[in-house]
Amino acid sequence: MTGQGWELVGAPNARDLGGLVGADGRRIRAGQLLRTPALGRLTDEDLPVLAKLGPACVLDLRAPAEIEVAPADRLAGEPRVVCLPVHDAEHPVFTYVSAVLLGHDLNAYAELARQGTTGAMAAIYRWFVTGESARVGFAEAVRLAAQPENLPLVYHCSAGKDRTGWLTVILLTALGVDEAAIRADYLRNNELTDSLRAVIIEAMRRRQPELDVDAVLPVLEVRAEYLDAGYDEVRRVHGSFDAYLRDGLGLTDETLSALRARLLE
Repeated sequence: MTGQGWELVGAPNARDLGGLVGADGRRIRAGQLLRTPALGRLTDEDLPVLAKLGPACVLDLRAPAEIEVAPADRLAGEPRVVCLPVHDAEHPVFTYVSAVLLGHDLNAYAELARQGTTGAMAAIYRWFVTGESARVGFAEAVRLAAQPENLPLVYHCSAGKDRTGWLTVILLTALGVDEAAIRADYLRNNELTDSLRAVIIEAMRRRQPELDVDAVLPVLEVRAEYLDAGYDEVRRVHGSFDAYLRDGLGLTDETLSALRARLLE
């Protein structure tokens, strides 16, 4: 958030994608695409900042069950709220991440820890490419972003790093941003949430002195290997990211052209 002129204390990894260089050297317009974590932990001081950003639409990628157990999003103004659940009950990582963030007992996830949470996270990113609700949700999200009445668009999941991160990869690739810049934005999550991660782990340690931090850290961080798993799955299934956008997500030339027209300077 340094350099973008605003920050949200209760959403430390919130950021504006404006300024990144896209197709034909054109930059993404500032203040139009805003990626955040869930907004239930915004402070009173954050609300005027959000109001100034003036989101027309808030897109929530969480499943209803996740939304029910989390603090309600704190919103400013009257943005349109759209829920596009990208969730698979077969992947315990989804509920594990929520359990970690909400301070729930993690004993039920001992088997997941034994299997390796790093591998489970990589599997989630592969599922982002092929899973039915992922393909439907991410495709509709791009269509929303291509419509001027939905801009500025705020979009989030729970932690604002995985589903939000992969949707950001999709949007930035469709806008012509190069992979190195996309990767850099993705990996920024860790520095932005460093102090928050320490607080979460310390709170968990107090409740569970025997906590295996190595089993928890992989779901609190983003890692290059997770992103690579998604990219590898795109190449394996579709051959190229462009084919994934068109065949995997069903995005038309019209939608992709509208996205660039709306969001590139």
